[in-house]
Amino acid sequence: MRILVAPDKFKDSLGARDVAECIAAGLRDILPEATIEMLPVADGGEGTADAICGALHGEWVTCDAHDALGRAIKARYIWLRERAMAVMEMGEAAGGRRIAPDERDPLRASTFGVGEMLIDATGLGATEVIIGLGGSVTNDGGFGSARSLGFRFLNRNEVELTGPVSELLNLGHISPPRDLALPRVTVAADVRNPLLGEHGATRTFGPQKGAGPEQVALLEDALSRLADVVSSDLGCDFREAPGAGAAGGLGFGLMSFCAARLRSGFDLVAEIVDLEAAIQRADIVITGEGNLDRQTLEGKAPAGVAAIARKQGKRVFAIVGRASEDQQVLHLFDRLWKLRQPGMTEQESIARARDLLRERACELASEIERETATD
Repeated sequence: MRILVAPDKFKDSLGARDVAECIAAGLRDILPEATIEMLPVADGGEGTADAICGALHGEWVTCDAHDALGRAIKARYIWLRERAMAVMEMGEAAGGRRIAPDERDPLRASTFGVGEMLIDATGLGATEVIIGLGGSVTNDGGFGSARSLGFRFLNRNEVELTGPVSELLNLGHISPPRDLALPRVTVAADVRNPLLGEHGATRTFGPQKGAGPEQVALLEDALSRLADVVSSDLGCDFREAPGAGAAGGLGFGLMSFCAARLRSGFDLVAEIVDLEAAIQRADIVITGEGNLDRQTLEGKAPAGVAAIARKQGKRVFAIVGRASEDQQVLHLFDRLWKLRQPGMTEQESIARARDLLRERACELASEIERETATD
């Protein structure tokens, strides 16, 4: 029997590779003769670079950059030498991993460091750069990253804007750099929100980043002004593009300032790691993530794995941290196992994630063993 283990990360607990190894250990406890292939996956958010690195045996490189509050950091990304390709996550420079919860300030937070990482990869000789959008604490529409690439944002008095996002309310025009030469940029996003409006970057995700009602209104107006000036000065308008609102509007910024192509993060990762071939080799597929809910249906990795498995007529199971009772979500899989059990706190399930994953994998394997014996 061949079993493919292809989970996403369990956010705030374990990375996708750790999850896969715990599940595989539980399977081997019950099914020692099974052939188990591990292929961690991602959907453009955190863990995307690691999933691609593991599948293609890339190397981690570091560069000087700045975090969302302008502090000097060492940022890292994946370098695939034979492909001349870099794979990076915007969260490495402008994400929550760098910023304490009490430091979050979406008016000050900048994507400047993301542009610095892109410049570094260009210097290595990259012909393509993949940027995963996820885990951001920013809401600047790519204002910061564009500045680090040499774009100048000027008010009506020709004074350059270099401060908080709110300065964009006074944006008069944008001056592009004369000699910018970038690799092909592909953006991997796990959401399809536009830049503006009820479902846009600010109103949907701003409150999660610490924006109160007044800040939400201010940020929305600032990004609207940015979109207007980009349209008039650069001749492009991506404000309504699905995914433009990803990572606080960085999707919009990278499309506008870097001619980036935006793709479903899961589709991109699945293509690079050749997930379809791995599923074709398997008899049974196991996936999972920390939280299974309606958002899972919007391009998240477990839903993508299940869809490919179904297309190929393979049974697919999931092991998750917790799950909603939404039937459309639950029906993605032949059966679902949850780490968190009645009477167990969420903190306890997170702390015991490794052991619980192995236990649930043992339960799953025992069911497979019983079915096999019956057949």
